[in-house]
Amino acid sequence: MRFFLSALLLLAPALRADQQNPPEPEIQAIVEKFAAKETEFARARENYTYRQTARIQEVDEGGAPRGRHEMVTDVIFSPEGKRTERVVRAPVSTLQRIQLTPEDEQDLRDVQPFVLSSRDIHKYHVRYLGKQNADEIPCYVFAVKPKKMEKGERYFQGIVWVDDRDLQIVKTYGRGVGLIKKGYDNQFPKFETYRDQIDGKYWFPTYTRADDTLFFEAGPQRIRLLVRYENYKQFKAEAVIKYGAPVETPKEAKKP
Repeated sequence: MRFFLSALLLLAPALRADQQNPPEPEIQAIVEKFAAKETEFARARENYTYRQTARIQEVDEGGAPRGRHEMVTDVIFSPEGKRTERVVRAPVSTLQRIQLTPEDEQDLRDVQPFVLSSRDIHKYHVRYLGKQNADEIPCYVFAVKPKKMEKGERYFQGIVWVDDRDLQIVKTYGRGVGLIKKGYDNQFPKFETYRDQIDGKYWFPTYTRADDTLFFEAGPQRIRLLVRYENYKQFKAEAVIKYGAPVETPKEAKKP
């Protein structure tokens, strides 16, 4: 988010993790296993449709909403089976002091519903913090930050809670980070994303929330953000795509 006329106050979460850490090889094995499970989940999620509702509010000094941005999007499949997005509702934004940037849109799409797969884990430093419950779910807790930031890429920096049984992320707390062009006062809020088990196997993001003050050059601005991911449904193709020369159906199998 960029202020029209912009540094982010980092608030550390209340984390009380166990001090008796497993041996380093065991920790590394846990990291590799949960990255592999996250890879499975990422593939599975690509076969689901869902609705994403994003609402962002500016908050005045008294705590009342001053401006609002909202967008409702359905992630769907075309008749050809191609995954795409369809905007369902997008009222005119009434934000007065901030505007959404391409980096904000990328964070909404990729960083806030953060997935740490085997393909991407080499990009991050992953440090074990201990064990802690997340909504009564026993979890391994890790601090995550990018090793190196490339131009045009967005990354997650913060803390992830990994279910110690399913070895999947069930909660994240942090913010989106990346290289910003010089002269741009672009700030990003701290957020929490929670997942729920939707299909009995994988933990899907269900909501992201933020209530943070962004410290712009022109002054502080408090914002609230709420993103809901709802109506997950597995896509089942009705048509079968065949390759090669067409094969004529035997006469006895033809319909009249």
